[in-house]
Amino acid sequence: MPVKSAPLQSSKDMPDDAASNDLVKRSSSKSDAVTMRDVANLSGFSPATVSIVLNNAPLARYIAPATKKKIEESARKLGYRPNAMARFLRSKRTNSVGVMFFDITDPFCTPILRGIENSLYQASYLPLMADSHNQRNRFERYLEMLLDRHVEALIVVANWLFVDIHLLADFSKRNIPAATIGWELPGDTVSSVMVDNEAGGRLALEHLHKLGHRKIAFIRGPKTLIDSAPRWKGVQKFAHSVGLEIDQSLAMQLDEEFDPNSSFEGGFRFTEELLQRRRKFTALLAFDDLTALGAIRALTKAGVKVPEQCSVIGFDDVAMSAMSAPSLTTVRQPLEAMGNLAVNIVMEGINAAQEKRDWTITHHRVAPELVIRESTRAISFSTADD
Repeated sequence: MPVKSAPLQSSKDMPDDAASNDLVKRSSSKSDAVTMRDVANLSGFSPATVSIVLNNAPLARYIAPATKKKIEESARKLGYRPNAMARFLRSKRTNSVGVMFFDITDPFCTPILRGIENSLYQASYLPLMADSHNQRNRFERYLEMLLDRHVEALIVVANWLFVDIHLLADFSKRNIPAATIGWELPGDTVSSVMVDNEAGGRLALEHLHKLGHRKIAFIRGPKTLIDSAPRWKGVQKFAHSVGLEIDQSLAMQLDEEFDPNSSFEGGFRFTEELLQRRRKFTALLAFDDLTALGAIRALTKAGVKVPEQCSVIGFDDVAMSAMSAPSLTTVRQPLEAMGNLAVNIVMEGINAAQEKRDWTITHHRVAPELVIRESTRAISFSTADD
């Protein structure tokens, strides 16, 4: 919580001596920074020895433990901090990884970011984060800026993507490991981590079918989103396997919007439209959790009880799904684990690049998980007959 500062007093309201005594001149000189030579003077050892110890150079293993301890204690006492730029000039390493989001306002991103940040922290790497706002020019400019800062790898969270990211192939040409989360580039240039969307679509419809639902409405994802087609394919395959006919008049599709949070509005609007058509349905399968929550809002507004009169299922398992009323049944993507996995992939690439060896481009499909909560239930005879 930010600390509130006291109101400022004008100098004319204060005594002359108070006004003059409270003004502290801050030096802007860079010469105040503690240097290795300062550490050497305090510890009594040569600057060369101090440099070997503080940079943990290969020769450090030949230096006596007592010497190391005294140098390190002197550095701590003086508040010495290594010069990151000087270290980069010596080692050509920045210990940083670029992390690009296409729209960080999407709640899908939060657990992924947590997974990325935790794994990079454990590896002593710093994430340099950028949000392209789903704009190609921003995406290209941020790529240039990250390259200018000599990041050692790049992770792109392509969560709600409407721009071409084939520029990432350039990273492999520069010997910089890259991985995408939620998107897979064709060929063997960039590694990827994705959920098995087809399996997830199947899980969602299978759950509703097991509960006895046959009149099911669908709100599909936008055509150009990479997740949309495989999820719908999973739905269609399961429907075909059990002889369930999909009523196309109950199948809607979200618009091509650049804002991922627009899916809530889409879920609300399309559910209202389905209700106005007066076509009966006992369950609704939504493209993602925000769409499902928008659908629940519309159903509640129309006096349709969830799940007593209509079951609703989403996809992703974002944080608000468990907090909604009723809590949302959904297909979970292991988002934090996907962030961890992407870091493991690029760290392997970083190590390989340092060792002057090739690394393997990998495409990981992680398994989704059905999370059953309060928004779905077995169909009642009265609902089925309505």
